[in-house]
Amino acid sequence: MLSEERHMMILKILEEKKSVTVSELAALLPISESTARRDITVLDKAGRLVKVFGGAVLADAVYSSVEPTVAQKEEVGREEKRKIAKYAASLIKPRDFVYLDAGTTTGYMLDFIGETNAVFVTNAVAHAQKLAAKGRNVILIGGTLKSSTEAVIGESAVLTLKEYHFTKGFFGTNGVSKSAAFTTPDAGEALVKQTALKQCKKAYILCDHSKFHTISSVTFAPLAAGTILSDREMDEYKDAADIVLCQ
Repeated sequence: MLSEERHMMILKILEEKKSVTVSELAALLPISESTARRDITVLDKAGRLVKVFGGAVLADAVYSSVEPTVAQKEEVGREEKRKIAKYAASLIKPRDFVYLDAGTTTGYMLDFIGETNAVFVTNAVAHAQKLAAKGRNVILIGGTLKSSTEAVIGESAVLTLKEYHFTKGFFGTNGVSKSAAFTTPDAGEALVKQTALKQCKKAYILCDHSKFHTISSVTFAPLAAGTILSDREMDEYKDAADIVLCQ
């Protein structure tokens, strides 16, 4: 079988399955596993698929415009999110002026933030309440409350954020991909994230492995805008983004 034929068959399989392992390709085509790995590498370099450990996924395979509620998101990937959140919280130092984005992973950070005189600014009502209950210095920005994510958005929020200059910012994201970068379903939330990111000296994007190869409706930042904190090494993104493995 010619290499061009194999490549077309591999892409056809990916269109149907969205992901495939080396052993699956070897059985389906049939070819040797070494040939499958070599073909995957060639197609990855050509941007036709994304090479992952043990196989491949369709480039930017998953598109999603649905915004889950806070309650729904809390039940997904809890341990991975807590691992990332614990590492993120350890980065906060005394006298930091911190922006804390709305979201479940940033919310888990609150369980790990120790005694500190850092000042926190957030657009998440629940985050502000928990920080205040712990006796932390917290500022809740004003604006329009989005009920499904409990985030404050809108023109007032954006105008307020433009006046601040954060030493560190911690952000959630619904999707990460090479083509669309960091994405979220809501344009209002995207604008708030985008504005806050620009005001940060150092920005961190808290992103468990399930968010990679996913595109949501609105891009809010390029991959170079912040350091990704994740629970898995994502080798296929290392050429485009700064990724820290949280252990």
